[in-house]
Amino acid sequence: MTQANPNRPLWEGALSTALGRSMVGRPKSSASYHPLFDHPNCVMFLDIETTGLSKYYDQLTLIGYEMGGQYHVILAGEDPRHFLDSLARASSIVTFNGSTFDIPFLEATYGELRWPKHHIDLRYACRRMGLVGGQKNIEKELRITCRDGFEGVDGAMAVVLWHRYLRGDLDALRELIDYNRADIRAMTYILDHVVEESAPSDLLSRTAKLFSFCSAPDIRHGIARAGSALPAPPVHLKSPVSFSGLFGGMPAANATVVGLDLTGSAARPSGLAVMRGNHAVTQLLADDEEIIRRVVEAEPDLVSIDSPLCLPVGRTRVTDDDPRRFCGIMRQSERILKKRGINVYPCLIPSMQRLTERGIQLATAIRAHGIPVIECYPGAAQDIMGIPRKGAGTEWLMLGMKEFGVTGPFTTEALSHDELDAITCSLVGFFHLAGKTEALGGKGEEPMMVPNLKAPDGLVVGFSGEIAAGKTTAARFLEREGFAYTRISLVIDDELKSRGMEFSRENRQRVGLELHSDKGQRWLCRKAIERVEGSATQIVVDGLRWPEDVQYFQERYGGRFRHIHLLAAYETRRKRAVATGSTEAFDEATSHAVEQGVALVEGLSQCRISNDSDISALEAQIREAILAQEIAPNAH
Repeated sequence: MTQANPNRPLWEGALSTALGRSMVGRPKSSASYHPLFDHPNCVMFLDIETTGLSKYYDQLTLIGYEMGGQYHVILAGEDPRHFLDSLARASSIVTFNGSTFDIPFLEATYGELRWPKHHIDLRYACRRMGLVGGQKNIEKELRITCRDGFEGVDGAMAVVLWHRYLRGDLDALRELIDYNRADIRAMTYILDHVVEESAPSDLLSRTAKLFSFCSAPDIRHGIARAGSALPAPPVHLKSPVSFSGLFGGMPAANATVVGLDLTGSAARPSGLAVMRGNHAVTQLLADDEEIIRRVVEAEPDLVSIDSPLCLPVGRTRVTDDDPRRFCGIMRQSERILKKRGINVYPCLIPSMQRLTERGIQLATAIRAHGIPVIECYPGAAQDIMGIPRKGAGTEWLMLGMKEFGVTGPFTTEALSHDELDAITCSLVGFFHLAGKTEALGGKGEEPMMVPNLKAPDGLVVGFSGEIAAGKTTAARFLEREGFAYTRISLVIDDELKSRGMEFSRENRQRVGLELHSDKGQRWLCRKAIERVEGSATQIVVDGLRWPEDVQYFQERYGGRFRHIHLLAAYETRRKRAVATGSTEAFDEATSHAVEQGVALVEGLSQCRISNDSDISALEAQIREAILAQEIAPNAH
């Protein structure tokens, strides 16, 4: 902490109390606030506009700043040099909530910047003087009138104005610039008020109206604001993605995906969309039986639901009387989104409990029909598609779907917000089937799928087949090629070890069947994948035995999952057992209940390989099967 300066004016201490703690952690000198008054022309008032509140998902659209009484604006896509040069000359910056929004957003866009040592965040300065709330509330309390003609424009409207501009509406850009200018002008008045309230009366003649009186907001860097032409939107700022551009030529392009924008109860119908390729048909459905029937009739490759589909790790039920309520109300996936600036509700707050319970029950019922189900986060899909987030209005959702290349009755018929959101849920499913999603979640938690065009490449291969068909031989081959190896029986081995039991095939089958019945196959699959996930992008899973195994990995990895079923004649497999001296064990094991699901698993495979020949032939077929997906194993 800086020691007091005996030569420092007494009034400066009062001003420091009002402003000093808003310095974003930067050290103060003994003359921290002299630049405000000795160099007022070097004080920068800064305010940005963005497509949303998350610096992780949203984009910077406009930088507005005022120095020396002149207002400047830099649009996204323009050279920021003038702003960066001005920032280098600034002795102080003044923002409203810049500590948590403007500054982090600018650094996310441009990297580390050279900020002045002095930052005055008016949000916190006002709070210390008893003025609370957002900037507009404070303006109202102080009777600041800088928004004549813009009273109805807010941050949400600013997003819409930017999207209108990207589609050629230059008047919308002019309105957005004027809105930003009004924010900055008001900040000059607020700072003057803070200074007036902090400085003693004999200095007010020097400090009063130091900043607000000299604002000349009709100047824009590079453009004379009054009557001048504004720039057309740069082509590269318009969303370059489309359904055919993202998914064309991939199996995902011809998939059938059901999207469900679920509500908490049948009292309010849920939106359901069936997309076959890029064609969407929607409807509103109320009760669960009706939803399940419609989903099953559609015979989808995937169902994508906008609802929590699991509980926080440790919780046993959604209600507040859960004896394990101490485990919390928020999942790791929700914590991740919070850190990324997304206002997501914890899945077990009272208003979300019924939705969470309903989502879990519906997912379980749909999976029982052999249909994979994912939890989706549609907001990121709207970002990628260049559509304003939920709340901007159905007209923007409809326009965005059309521009993205989705067809269907919605292009000529008015649909509800829930139905349009259901189409977005379906689109998340297509992203997932194309391998363009990120799985958000923690250990022991079912993931939430978020669209991500920069999702890491990788492949997850699962081998199924009868005993002695060569599953382990094939999996170990890929392990030598750089894949991380895991198998579900390793989880069973952990259980045997904890029970002090021998690692025999008989014990593995018996305990495996017990865990399959008690904890469920999804639990076993999750435990198996947690052994290697995070340490590798290419994974091989040895020994898929149940349809639930295939379903789990389809849900978890979407287009990254490749299921290969190995076939070998009974006599070939028995000869292999004889060669290892385990003929009797082979005969007994093939009739065990654990092996009875293998026939069903074969029908779910994407590729079948005959393994009646030698190992080199098997390896060649595996390479060919993997290369068919255009993802080769890691080279040595």
